[in-house]
Amino acid sequence: MTDDDAPAAPTPAPSPTGFRALLPDLAPWRASRDFRRLWVSGAVSNFGSFLTFVALPVQLKELTGSAAAVGAIGAVELVPLLVFGLYGGALADAWDKRKLILWTEAGQGLLSAVLLVNALMPGPAVWPLYLVAALSSALVSVQRPALDSLWPRIVAHEHLPAATSLNSLRWTVGGVAGPALAGVVVAYAGLGWAYAADLLTFVVSVALVVPIAASPAAHEAAKPSLRAVAEGARYAWGRKELLGTYAVDLAAMFLAMPLAVLPFLADELDAEWSLGLMYAAVPAGAMVVSLTSGWTSRVHRHGRMVVLSAALWGLAIAGAGLVGNVWLVLLFLALAGGCDMVSGIFRGVMWNQTIPDELRGRLAGIELLSYSVGPTVGQLRSGGFAAWVGVRTSVWSGGVLCAGAVGLLALCLPGLMTYDVRTNEHAARLRNQRTATAATAAPVVDA
Repeated sequence: MTDDDAPAAPTPAPSPTGFRALLPDLAPWRASRDFRRLWVSGAVSNFGSFLTFVALPVQLKELTGSAAAVGAIGAVELVPLLVFGLYGGALADAWDKRKLILWTEAGQGLLSAVLLVNALMPGPAVWPLYLVAALSSALVSVQRPALDSLWPRIVAHEHLPAATSLNSLRWTVGGVAGPALAGVVVAYAGLGWAYAADLLTFVVSVALVVPIAASPAAHEAAKPSLRAVAEGARYAWGRKELLGTYAVDLAAMFLAMPLAVLPFLADELDAEWSLGLMYAAVPAGAMVVSLTSGWTSRVHRHGRMVVLSAALWGLAIAGAGLVGNVWLVLLFLALAGGCDMVSGIFRGVMWNQTIPDELRGRLAGIELLSYSVGPTVGQLRSGGFAAWVGVRTSVWSGGVLCAGAVGLLALCLPGLMTYDVRTNEHAARLRNQRTATAATAAPVVDA
């Protein structure tokens, strides 16, 4: 089948107008009970995880005083991401997705308990921080493919763009509230309170996941093995528009992820009080986009939006490194967060609307690498560059390199720029499959 003879997408329902057209579409929330439970569970655990996200580098900074040591968090997280990200995708295709999500969430809670105990010691050690970072990376790498491959099962096909936006909103709520509160908690109550709050959120999250319906493997799914992982990689390689989304995100996150050096940037600007705001600025910008994401369902050329927003992310990060006023830094970080959210929404829609169910876990594992390995290695890059050429130079140079790399990738991968969900053969095939099986595989609908 070619793009020319692919079935056209069904005629959409009338679109809202005016201010309502900007508001998030709540159709997935209303239609699926399991979607609501997973959404709330993720919002709760994300809030706690962002507390630790701030507390961990702050504690390392206090214990070592080294930007390179803080950036090394990315190095210890990298190997688990590479190993468990790919194999975790194979597990998600072959095992019950709900069980994988449940047990990995419980494991994350145990790791938060380890951080809490270490923080309460008279002399906290450095090595448990790196160990927990590595183990947490492994658990997230197993959980995220299962979670990402579960959404298309519990949400109707036509609601997937709205579900992607709502999931982005869930992340940004925790991303804004968590870091902002963490800055206050760490400064005035201590690291132990931040880790304790994170532990509590995982307890609540596990309780919310327990009642969710089982989600066993598809009949066509391959057993977890290296051959199954390779099969998923071959499929991704053959889909140049998907390959483009991975490459663009990797470049953007590797070259322009400044989070590891934010504690040192706040010091350099003589604004230590702003650290929590700096961590919150990126998700705050993303939250603004999520809250006004109604327009995203009316965009069809998703690849172009991925490229444009990734390039603008790099330029905004460059601006944050060039200006010397802390309020302008916060503004540019917020702009960067908004651009990154636009890119993330359209990447997620492309993945969810075109990848077959039997391959969804393995492709979600590759997606995990694209949006996790980049930031992880990017922390190491930004920390190393900061120690070599200075904090602000590390930030602005990475942003400039990001914009250039994204432009080059757009030229090398034209399939990404021409992608149109209305005519793409893979989107049409999956849309027709979902329509044909709607009577027996419809999501749970509440009265």
